[in-house]
Amino acid sequence: MVNIKQSLPVVSVIIPAYRCAGTIRQAIDSALAQEVLLEILVLNDCSPDELDDVMSAYSGVEQVRYIHNEKNLGAAASRNRGVQMARGAYTAFLDADDWWERGKLKKQLELMEREQVVLCSTGRELVTPEGRLTGRVIGVREQITYRSLLLHNCINCSSVLIRTEVAREFPMKHEDSHEDYITWMAVLKKYGRAAAVNEPLLKYRLSAGGKSGNKLHSAAMTFKAYRYAGFGRVQSCFWFCAYALNGVWKYACAFARK
Repeated sequence: MVNIKQSLPVVSVIIPAYRCAGTIRQAIDSALAQEVLLEILVLNDCSPDELDDVMSAYSGVEQVRYIHNEKNLGAAASRNRGVQMARGAYTAFLDADDWWERGKLKKQLELMEREQVVLCSTGRELVTPEGRLTGRVIGVREQITYRSLLLHNCINCSSVLIRTEVAREFPMKHEDSHEDYITWMAVLKKYGRAAAVNEPLLKYRLSAGGKSGNKLHSAAMTFKAYRYAGFGRVQSCFWFCAYALNGVWKYACAFARK
């Protein structure tokens, strides 16, 4: 597998935490159930709920590091802070309302080593806001190129495993847009391609209150993402139209399988 000192984690799991006291336990427990040596960095982004009480249950768990931001940074900056503190050769991102299937990280590590890529994602199953599995699965291409990513962001942030040095090279910026999508575009523009495990190893919770919940607002952020990635207005319009068509197809396929 990975040739590093066994005293250090192989993977650092980064969980930004804000208003998530009711869901974060499932996220953390799914990470602890992974079959790799890891650490979990939970970054409390000045959460006003009972997050401290929930996290007290993990005070004796060696793998869990609980960090308080001095001020509210937002998810992107919290992830960046976690990446800077990470001790693992690989970094995995996990939102506090999502969770993983057992074996996710092991499968990704094996695939990354075999394919010699710096980033790997997985498929996902949609989950209701209450946490009920829907059976609706969104697959992912097993080989993701820069051009295919421009057509459609098939890389979900909570599915990502990335080399820590690369995550530090491309921190997430522009939280008024899809900051993770901008990062994946930058990574693939330099490194050429990513790989993916086409299995629903991520359980992705739908939420109308999230950044992508309002479709018109999400569309505006996608257009901004292309602008932040360096494309002109005409090119951004072209890629945005392709993105929108692919998005409709993606969800149509997921609902058709049900």
